[in-house]
Amino acid sequence: MDVRERIRINGLDISKDKFLYYFWDCWNLLKERVDEDLPMPPLFQFLTVLAFKIFVSEKVDVAIIEVGLGGRLDSTNVVKEPVVCGITSLGMDHMEILGDTIGQIASAKAGIFKPHVPAFTVPQLPEAMLALEERASELMIPLTFARPLDPSVMSGLTLGLAGDHQLINAGLAVALCTSWLQRTGHAELTPNDNPEEGLPEGFLRGLSTARLGGRAQTIIDRPKMLEQIPDGNSGDLIFYLDGAHSPESMEVCARWFSSAVGEAQQSVKNGFVKELGYSHLYENKHSSESKKASKKILLFNCMEKRDPQLLLPPLVDICASNGVHFSKALFVPSMSVYHRVDSGSSIVAPNAPANLSWQSTLQRTWDKLIKEKDLVNDNGSKMQKLGKTHEDVTGEPLEKCVPVLKDLSPSAVVPSLPLAIRWLRDYAKDNPSLHLQVKTLHSKIFKSD
Repeated sequence: MDVRERIRINGLDISKDKFLYYFWDCWNLLKERVDEDLPMPPLFQFLTVLAFKIFVSEKVDVAIIEVGLGGRLDSTNVVKEPVVCGITSLGMDHMEILGDTIGQIASAKAGIFKPHVPAFTVPQLPEAMLALEERASELMIPLTFARPLDPSVMSGLTLGLAGDHQLINAGLAVALCTSWLQRTGHAELTPNDNPEEGLPEGFLRGLSTARLGGRAQTIIDRPKMLEQIPDGNSGDLIFYLDGAHSPESMEVCARWFSSAVGEAQQSVKNGFVKELGYSHLYENKHSSESKKASKKILLFNCMEKRDPQLLLPPLVDICASNGVHFSKALFVPSMSVYHRVDSGSSIVAPNAPANLSWQSTLQRTWDKLIKEKDLVNDNGSKMQKLGKTHEDVTGEPLEKCVPVLKDLSPSAVVPSLPLAIRWLRDYAKDNPSLHLQVKTLHSKIFKSD
Protein backbone atom coordinates (compact mmCIF):
# COMPACT_ATOMS: atom_id res chain seq x y z
CA MET A 1 0.00 0.00 0.00
CA ASP A 2 2.84 2.37 0.72
CA VAL A 3 6.39 2.64 -0.58
CA ARG A 4 7.60 3.02 3.01
CA GLU A 5 6.80 -0.65 3.59
CA ARG A 6 10.06 -1.41 1.76
CA ILE A 7 12.14 0.24 4.48
CA ARG A 8 11.49 -0.86 8.07
CA ILE A 9 13.39 -0.30 11.28
CA ASN A 10 12.58 -2.40 14.35
CA GLY A 11 9.63 -3.89 12.50
CA LEU A 12 7.96 -0.55 11.74
CA ASP A 13 7.72 1.39 8.49
CA ILE A 14 9.87 4.48 8.59
CA SER A 15 7.82 7.59 9.45
CA LYS A 16 6.55 9.87 6.68
CA ASP A 17 8.59 12.80 7.97
CA LYS A 18 11.83 10.83 8.02
CA PHE A 19 11.09 9.27 4.65
CA LEU A 20 10.55 12.68 3.04
CA TYR A 21 13.67 14.11 4.69
CA TYR A 22 15.92 11.31 3.51
CA PHE A 23 14.18 11.06 0.11
CA TRP A 24 14.89 14.67 -0.88
CA ASP A 25 18.34 14.64 0.64
CA CYS A 26 19.22 11.56 -1.41
CA TRP A 27 17.45 12.87 -4.52
CA ASN A 28 19.22 16.23 -4.46
CA LEU A 29 22.66 14.69 -3.90
CA LEU A 30 22.20 12.37 -6.88
CA LYS A 31 20.69 15.10 -9.04
CA GLU A 32 23.78 17.29 -8.53
CA ARG A 33 25.96 14.59 -10.12
CA VAL A 34 23.79 13.73 -13.12
CA ASP A 35 25.36 14.04 -16.55
CA GLU A 36 25.11 12.33 -19.94
CA ASP A 37 27.09 9.32 -18.74
CA LEU A 38 25.47 9.07 -15.31
CA PRO A 39 21.66 9.53 -15.37
CA MET A 40 19.37 9.41 -12.35
CA PRO A 41 18.83 5.81 -11.25
CA PRO A 42 15.43 4.25 -12.03
CA LEU A 43 12.93 3.65 -9.24
CA PHE A 44 14.15 0.32 -7.85
CA GLN A 45 17.80 1.35 -7.82
CA PHE A 46 16.92 4.69 -6.25
CA LEU A 47 14.97 3.00 -3.47
CA THR A 48 17.94 0.73 -2.85
CA VAL A 49 20.29 3.69 -2.49
CA LEU A 50 17.72 5.43 -0.28
CA ALA A 51 17.40 2.37 1.98
CA PHE A 52 21.16 2.18 2.51
CA LYS A 53 21.28 5.91 3.26
CA ILE A 54 18.49 5.55 5.83
CA PHE A 55 20.10 2.54 7.51
CA VAL A 56 23.45 4.31 7.77
CA SER A 57 21.93 7.58 8.98
CA GLU A 58 19.76 5.82 11.55
CA LYS A 59 22.76 3.80 12.75
CA VAL A 60 21.09 0.38 12.62
CA ASP A 61 22.98 -2.46 14.29
CA VAL A 62 22.07 -5.05 11.70
CA ALA A 63 20.46 -4.68 8.27
CA ILE A 64 18.51 -7.48 6.61
CA ILE A 65 18.67 -6.79 2.89
CA GLU A 66 16.33 -8.65 0.54
CA VAL A 67 17.51 -8.50 -3.04
CA GLY A 68 14.99 -7.85 -5.81
CA LEU A 69 15.54 -10.13 -8.77
CA GLY A 70 18.25 -11.78 -6.75
CA GLY A 71 21.85 -12.77 -7.23
CA ARG A 72 24.55 -11.50 -9.54
CA LEU A 73 22.23 -9.39 -11.74
CA ASP A 74 20.57 -7.45 -8.95
CA SER A 75 21.29 -3.82 -8.09
CA THR A 76 20.75 -4.63 -4.41
CA ASN A 77 23.61 -7.12 -4.41
CA VAL A 78 26.28 -4.52 -3.59
CA VAL A 79 27.28 -5.66 -0.09
CA LYS A 80 30.75 -7.10 -0.66
CA GLU A 81 31.11 -8.90 2.66
CA PRO A 82 27.82 -9.62 4.43
CA VAL A 83 27.82 -11.54 7.69
CA VAL A 84 25.64 -14.36 6.32
CA CYS A 85 23.59 -15.12 3.17
CA GLY A 86 20.34 -17.04 2.71
CA ILE A 87 18.30 -18.25 -0.26
CA THR A 88 14.61 -19.00 0.14
CA SER A 89 12.44 -21.34 -1.98
CA LEU A 90 13.19 -20.90 -5.68
CA GLY A 91 10.70 -21.11 -8.52
CA MET A 92 10.18 -20.23 -12.17
CA ASP A 93 10.20 -16.45 -11.94
CA HIS A 94 11.90 -13.55 -13.78
CA MET A 95 12.75 -16.06 -16.50
CA GLU A 96 13.26 -13.33 -19.10
CA ILE A 97 16.31 -12.21 -17.08
CA LEU A 98 17.48 -15.12 -14.95
CA GLY A 99 16.98 -18.07 -17.32
CA ASP A 100 14.29 -20.51 -18.41
CA THR A 101 15.29 -23.48 -16.23
CA ILE A 102 15.28 -23.80 -12.45
CA GLY A 103 19.01 -24.57 -12.60
CA GLN A 104 19.80 -21.34 -14.47
CA ILE A 105 17.63 -19.35 -12.06
CA ALA A 106 19.36 -20.94 -9.07
CA SER A 107 22.79 -20.14 -10.55
CA ALA A 108 21.79 -16.49 -10.90
CA LYS A 109 20.40 -16.38 -7.36
CA ALA A 110 23.62 -17.93 -6.03
CA GLY A 111 25.33 -14.71 -7.09
CA ILE A 112 24.70 -13.41 -3.58
CA PHE A 113 27.17 -15.97 -2.21
CA LYS A 114 30.45 -14.33 -1.21
CA PRO A 115 33.88 -15.72 -0.34
CA HIS A 116 34.36 -16.53 3.36
CA VAL A 117 30.66 -15.90 4.08
CA PRO A 118 28.49 -18.85 5.26
CA ALA A 119 25.30 -19.50 3.30
CA PHE A 120 22.01 -21.19 4.11
CA THR A 121 19.14 -22.44 1.99
CA VAL A 122 15.86 -24.36 2.33
CA PRO A 123 14.46 -27.44 0.55
CA GLN A 124 14.89 -26.93 -3.20
CA LEU A 125 14.24 -28.89 -6.37
CA PRO A 126 17.23 -31.18 -7.12
CA GLU A 127 18.40 -29.12 -10.12
CA ALA A 128 18.25 -25.90 -8.08
CA MET A 129 20.07 -27.42 -5.12
CA LEU A 130 22.80 -28.75 -7.40
CA ALA A 131 23.37 -25.27 -8.86
CA LEU A 132 23.60 -23.72 -5.38
CA GLU A 133 26.03 -26.41 -4.21
CA GLU A 134 28.24 -25.93 -7.27
CA ARG A 135 28.52 -22.20 -6.67
CA ALA A 136 29.25 -22.70 -2.96
CA SER A 137 31.94 -25.23 -3.87
CA GLU A 138 33.55 -22.77 -6.30
CA LEU A 139 33.78 -20.19 -3.53
CA MET A 140 34.79 -22.82 -0.96
CA ILE A 141 32.12 -21.71 1.49
CA PRO A 142 29.79 -23.82 3.62
CA LEU A 143 26.22 -24.16 2.32
CA THR A 144 23.96 -25.36 5.13
CA PHE A 145 20.49 -26.80 4.71
CA ALA A 146 18.05 -25.08 7.10
CA ARG A 147 15.23 -27.40 8.11
CA PRO A 148 11.66 -26.09 8.35
CA LEU A 149 10.78 -24.93 11.83
CA ASP A 150 9.25 -27.54 14.10
CA PRO A 151 6.16 -25.95 15.70
CA SER A 152 6.98 -27.75 18.95
CA VAL A 153 9.87 -25.34 19.62
CA MET A 154 7.46 -22.37 19.70
CA SER A 155 6.44 -22.97 23.35
CA GLY A 156 2.75 -22.92 22.49
CA LEU A 157 2.94 -19.78 20.32
CA THR A 158 2.11 -19.62 16.62
CA LEU A 159 3.91 -17.88 13.79
CA GLY A 160 2.76 -14.33 13.13
CA LEU A 161 2.69 -15.05 9.40
CA ALA A 162 0.01 -17.51 8.27
CA GLY A 163 0.49 -20.54 6.04
CA ASP A 164 2.40 -23.80 6.36
CA HIS A 165 5.07 -22.47 3.97
CA GLN A 166 6.04 -19.94 6.63
CA LEU A 167 7.55 -22.80 8.65
CA ILE A 168 10.14 -23.08 5.86
CA ASN A 169 10.82 -19.34 5.97
CA ALA A 170 10.95 -19.38 9.78
CA GLY A 171 13.50 -22.19 9.77
CA LEU A 172 15.73 -20.16 7.48
CA ALA A 173 15.22 -17.03 9.61
CA VAL A 174 16.31 -18.89 12.75
CA ALA A 175 19.40 -20.24 10.97
CA LEU A 176 20.40 -16.80 9.64
CA CYS A 177 19.85 -15.05 12.98
CA THR A 178 21.76 -17.74 14.84
CA SER A 179 24.68 -17.47 12.44
CA TRP A 180 24.73 -13.66 12.74
CA LEU A 181 24.70 -13.81 16.54
CA GLN A 182 27.50 -16.35 16.61
CA ARG A 183 29.70 -14.46 14.15
CA THR A 184 29.23 -11.11 15.90
CA GLY A 185 30.05 -12.29 19.41
CA HIS A 186 26.55 -12.90 20.80
CA ALA A 187 26.56 -16.69 21.02
CA GLU A 188 24.88 -16.60 24.45
CA LEU A 189 21.66 -15.44 22.75
CA THR A 190 21.44 -18.34 20.30
CA PRO A 191 19.22 -21.44 20.62
CA ASN A 192 20.55 -24.50 22.44
CA ASP A 193 21.36 -27.65 20.54
CA ASN A 194 18.58 -29.45 22.41
CA PRO A 195 15.32 -28.74 20.47
CA GLU A 196 13.22 -29.85 23.44
CA GLU A 197 14.25 -26.68 25.27
CA GLY A 198 12.58 -24.56 22.60
CA LEU A 199 13.77 -21.22 21.26
CA PRO A 200 15.07 -18.25 23.26
CA GLU A 201 12.55 -15.59 24.18
CA GLY A 202 13.88 -13.13 21.59
CA PHE A 203 13.40 -15.63 18.77
CA LEU A 204 9.89 -16.48 19.96
CA ARG A 205 8.92 -12.82 20.13
CA GLY A 206 10.15 -12.16 16.61
CA LEU A 207 8.54 -15.21 15.04
CA SER A 208 5.18 -14.74 16.77
CA THR A 209 4.83 -11.01 16.13
CA ALA A 210 6.11 -10.75 12.55
CA ARG A 211 3.55 -9.12 10.25
CA LEU A 212 3.47 -8.36 6.54
CA GLY A 213 0.34 -6.70 5.20
CA GLY A 214 -1.22 -8.32 2.15
CA ARG A 215 0.51 -11.68 2.64
CA ALA A 216 -1.83 -14.44 3.81
CA GLN A 217 -3.77 -11.75 5.66
CA THR A 218 -7.41 -12.15 6.71
CA ILE A 219 -9.56 -9.04 7.10
CA ILE A 220 -13.21 -8.91 8.12
CA ASP A 221 -14.58 -5.94 6.23
CA ARG A 222 -16.10 -3.34 8.50
CA PRO A 223 -15.96 0.15 6.92
CA LYS A 224 -16.29 2.98 9.43
CA MET A 225 -19.63 3.99 7.98
CA LEU A 226 -21.12 0.65 9.12
CA GLU A 227 -20.52 1.46 12.78
CA GLN A 228 -23.75 3.45 12.74
CA ILE A 229 -25.87 0.44 11.72
CA PRO A 230 -27.96 -0.36 14.85
CA ASP A 231 -28.34 -4.11 14.44
CA GLY A 232 -25.05 -4.73 12.68
CA ASN A 233 -26.95 -6.47 9.87
CA SER A 234 -24.49 -5.27 7.26
CA GLY A 235 -23.52 -8.56 5.69
CA ASP A 236 -20.62 -10.90 6.27
CA LEU A 237 -17.66 -10.04 4.03
CA ILE A 238 -14.18 -11.43 4.61
CA PHE A 239 -11.12 -10.68 2.47
CA TYR A 240 -8.26 -13.15 2.21
CA LEU A 241 -5.36 -11.09 0.87
CA ASP A 242 -2.32 -12.62 -0.76
CA GLY A 243 0.07 -12.20 -3.65
CA ALA A 244 1.75 -14.57 -6.09
CA HIS A 245 3.64 -14.21 -9.35
CA SER A 246 4.84 -17.74 -10.09
CA PRO A 247 3.11 -21.13 -10.29
CA GLU A 248 4.91 -22.24 -7.13
CA SER A 249 3.81 -19.23 -5.09
CA MET A 250 0.28 -19.56 -6.48
CA GLU A 251 0.16 -23.12 -5.13
CA VAL A 252 1.16 -21.77 -1.71
CA CYS A 253 -1.57 -19.13 -1.88
CA ALA A 254 -4.17 -21.71 -2.83
CA ARG A 255 -3.21 -24.04 0.00
CA TRP A 256 -3.38 -21.23 2.56
CA PHE A 257 -6.77 -20.01 1.30
CA SER A 258 -8.21 -23.53 1.29
CA SER A 259 -7.01 -24.04 4.86
CA ALA A 260 -8.23 -20.63 6.03
CA VAL A 261 -11.77 -20.97 4.71
CA GLY A 262 -11.94 -24.50 6.05
CA GLU A 263 -11.53 -23.30 9.63
CA ALA A 264 -14.53 -22.63 11.81
CA GLN A 265 -16.03 -19.22 11.02
CA GLN A 266 -16.30 -18.33 14.68
CA SER A 267 -12.59 -18.82 15.27
CA VAL A 268 -11.87 -16.37 12.45
CA LYS A 269 -14.19 -13.82 14.02
CA ASN A 270 -12.67 -14.24 17.45
CA GLY A 271 -9.24 -13.60 15.99
CA PHE A 272 -9.98 -10.49 13.97
CA VAL A 273 -13.27 -8.78 14.81
CA LYS A 274 -12.31 -8.01 18.40
CA GLU A 275 -9.02 -6.60 17.18
CA LEU A 276 -10.92 -4.18 14.93
CA GLY A 277 -13.39 -3.22 17.64
CA TYR A 278 -16.50 -4.72 16.06
CA SER A 279 -17.19 -7.68 18.32
CA HIS A 280 -20.38 -5.99 19.55
CA LEU A 281 -21.91 -6.36 16.10
CA TYR A 282 -21.87 -10.14 16.48
CA GLU A 283 -23.20 -10.48 20.00
CA ASN A 284 -26.77 -11.06 18.80
CA LYS A 285 -25.79 -13.15 15.80
CA HIS A 286 -23.61 -15.80 17.43
CA SER A 287 -26.19 -18.58 17.29
CA SER A 288 -26.92 -18.12 13.60
CA GLU A 289 -23.34 -17.89 12.34
CA SER A 290 -22.83 -21.63 11.98
CA LYS A 291 -25.95 -21.88 9.80
CA LYS A 292 -24.67 -19.50 7.14
CA ALA A 293 -23.80 -20.73 3.68
CA SER A 294 -20.58 -19.50 2.14
CA LYS A 295 -19.77 -18.14 -1.29
CA LYS A 296 -16.21 -17.82 -2.55
CA ILE A 297 -15.29 -15.04 -4.96
CA LEU A 298 -11.91 -14.42 -6.59
CA LEU A 299 -10.72 -10.83 -7.00
CA PHE A 300 -7.72 -11.01 -9.31
CA ASN A 301 -5.18 -9.06 -11.29
CA CYS A 302 -1.69 -9.73 -12.59
CA MET A 303 0.79 -7.74 -14.64
CA GLU A 304 0.81 -8.26 -18.39
CA LYS A 305 4.25 -9.87 -18.29
CA ARG A 306 2.79 -12.68 -16.18
CA ASP A 307 1.19 -15.68 -17.87
CA PRO A 308 -2.32 -16.38 -16.53
CA GLN A 309 -2.25 -19.81 -18.17
CA LEU A 310 0.52 -20.70 -15.71
CA LEU A 311 -0.88 -18.86 -12.68
CA LEU A 312 -4.58 -19.71 -12.64
CA PRO A 313 -4.59 -23.53 -13.03
CA PRO A 314 -2.68 -24.20 -9.77
CA LEU A 315 -5.12 -21.98 -7.90
CA VAL A 316 -8.18 -23.76 -9.32
CA ASP A 317 -6.76 -27.27 -8.99
CA ILE A 318 -5.55 -27.00 -5.39
CA CYS A 319 -8.66 -25.21 -4.18
CA ALA A 320 -10.92 -27.75 -5.93
CA SER A 321 -8.96 -30.67 -4.47
CA ASN A 322 -9.77 -29.22 -1.03
CA GLY A 323 -13.46 -28.78 -1.82
CA VAL A 324 -13.17 -25.03 -2.35
CA HIS A 325 -14.89 -23.70 -5.49
CA PHE A 326 -15.27 -20.11 -6.65
CA SER A 327 -18.74 -18.87 -7.51
CA LYS A 328 -17.34 -16.00 -9.52
CA ALA A 329 -14.07 -14.34 -10.49
CA LEU A 330 -13.76 -10.56 -10.76
CA PHE A 331 -10.93 -9.05 -12.80
CA VAL A 332 -9.95 -5.45 -12.10
CA PRO A 333 -7.18 -3.05 -13.19
CA SER A 334 -4.22 -2.82 -10.84
CA MET A 335 -4.37 0.94 -10.39
CA SER A 336 -6.62 1.91 -7.50
CA VAL A 337 -8.03 5.29 -6.51
CA TYR A 338 -8.14 4.20 -2.89
CA HIS A 339 -5.76 5.96 -0.54
CA ARG A 340 -6.36 3.21 2.03
CA VAL A 341 -8.15 -0.08 1.45
CA ASP A 342 -9.87 0.14 4.85
CA SER A 343 -11.56 3.44 4.03
CA GLY A 344 -15.25 3.25 3.21
CA SER A 345 -15.36 6.78 1.83
CA SER A 346 -12.56 6.64 -0.73
CA ILE A 347 -14.66 5.43 -3.67
CA VAL A 348 -13.96 7.84 -6.47
CA ALA A 349 -14.84 7.23 -10.09
CA PRO A 350 -11.81 7.31 -12.40
CA ASN A 351 -11.46 10.40 -14.58
CA ALA A 352 -11.09 8.33 -17.73
CA PRO A 353 -12.28 4.82 -18.62
CA ALA A 354 -9.61 2.24 -17.88
CA ASN A 355 -8.13 0.08 -20.61
CA LEU A 356 -9.55 -3.31 -19.71
CA SER A 357 -8.17 -5.34 -22.60
CA TRP A 358 -5.74 -7.22 -20.34
CA GLN A 359 -8.45 -7.93 -17.77
CA SER A 360 -10.57 -9.34 -20.60
CA THR A 361 -7.68 -11.64 -21.51
CA LEU A 362 -7.54 -12.83 -17.90
CA GLN A 363 -11.29 -13.37 -17.95
CA ARG A 364 -11.17 -15.46 -21.13
CA THR A 365 -8.38 -17.56 -19.65
CA TRP A 366 -10.46 -18.14 -16.51
CA ASP A 367 -13.64 -19.00 -18.41
CA LYS A 368 -11.82 -21.49 -20.60
CA LEU A 369 -10.20 -23.06 -17.54
CA ILE A 370 -13.51 -23.36 -15.70
CA LYS A 371 -15.17 -24.90 -18.76
CA GLU A 372 -12.35 -27.43 -19.20
CA LYS A 373 -12.40 -28.37 -15.52
CA ASP A 374 -16.20 -28.69 -15.58
CA LEU A 375 -16.30 -27.19 -12.09
CA VAL A 376 -19.38 -26.52 -10.02
CA ASN A 377 -20.65 -23.62 -7.97
CA ASP A 378 -20.90 -23.63 -4.18
CA ASN A 379 -24.57 -24.59 -4.51
CA GLY A 380 -23.72 -27.68 -6.54
CA SER A 381 -24.86 -26.34 -9.91
CA LYS A 382 -22.55 -26.31 -12.89
CA MET A 383 -20.69 -23.11 -13.71
CA GLN A 384 -22.46 -21.43 -16.61
CA LYS A 385 -20.74 -19.82 -19.57
CA LEU A 386 -20.29 -16.08 -19.44
CA GLY A 387 -23.09 -14.36 -21.27
CA LYS A 388 -21.80 -10.79 -21.19
CA THR A 389 -18.39 -9.22 -21.70
CA HIS A 390 -16.61 -6.28 -20.17
CA GLU A 391 -18.20 -3.88 -22.65
CA ASP A 392 -21.39 -4.21 -20.61
CA VAL A 393 -19.73 -2.68 -17.56
CA THR A 394 -16.92 -0.48 -18.87
CA GLY A 395 -17.41 3.08 -17.82
CA GLU A 396 -20.95 2.49 -16.60
CA PRO A 397 -22.28 3.38 -13.14
CA LEU A 398 -22.25 0.67 -10.51
CA GLU A 399 -26.00 0.13 -10.88
CA LYS A 400 -25.45 -1.02 -14.47
CA CYS A 401 -22.59 -3.27 -13.41
CA VAL A 402 -24.68 -5.17 -10.88
CA PRO A 403 -26.75 -7.23 -13.36
CA VAL A 404 -23.55 -8.59 -14.89
CA LEU A 405 -22.07 -9.31 -11.49
CA LYS A 406 -25.22 -10.97 -10.18
CA ASP A 407 -25.77 -13.42 -13.03
CA LEU A 408 -24.54 -17.00 -12.85
CA SER A 409 -21.62 -16.51 -15.21
CA PRO A 410 -18.25 -17.56 -13.78
CA SER A 411 -16.55 -14.17 -14.22
CA ALA A 412 -16.79 -10.46 -14.87
CA VAL A 413 -14.48 -7.56 -15.66
CA VAL A 414 -15.02 -4.54 -13.43
CA PRO A 415 -13.66 -1.10 -14.42
CA SER A 416 -12.00 -0.37 -11.09
CA LEU A 417 -11.13 -1.87 -7.73
CA PRO A 418 -13.37 0.58 -5.80
CA LEU A 419 -16.40 -0.45 -7.90
CA ALA A 420 -15.64 -4.12 -7.25
CA ILE A 421 -15.35 -3.57 -3.49
CA ARG A 422 -18.50 -1.48 -3.41
CA TRP A 423 -20.41 -4.23 -5.17
CA LEU A 424 -19.05 -6.85 -2.78
CA ARG A 425 -20.12 -4.76 0.21
CA ASP A 426 -23.59 -4.19 -1.24
CA TYR A 427 -23.96 -7.88 -2.09
CA ALA A 428 -22.93 -8.89 1.42
CA LYS A 429 -25.39 -6.40 2.91
CA ASP A 430 -28.23 -7.66 0.70
CA ASN A 431 -27.47 -11.28 1.56
CA PRO A 432 -26.97 -11.43 5.35
CA SER A 433 -27.42 -15.21 5.33
CA LEU A 434 -24.14 -15.66 3.41
CA HIS A 435 -20.50 -15.78 4.36
CA LEU A 436 -18.95 -13.91 1.42
CA GLN A 437 -15.30 -15.03 1.30
CA VAL A 438 -13.21 -13.05 -1.18
CA LYS A 439 -9.82 -14.36 -2.26
CA THR A 440 -7.82 -11.30 -3.37
CA LEU A 441 -4.77 -12.18 -5.45
CA HIS A 442 -2.32 -9.97 -7.28
CA SER A 443 1.10 -10.24 -8.84
CA LYS A 444 1.69 -6.56 -8.23
CA ILE A 445 0.42 -4.74 -5.17
CA PHE A 446 -2.42 -2.32 -5.86
CA LYS A 447 -0.79 1.09 -5.93
CA SER A 448 -1.75 4.10 -3.87
CA ASP A 449 -0.67 7.71 -4.12
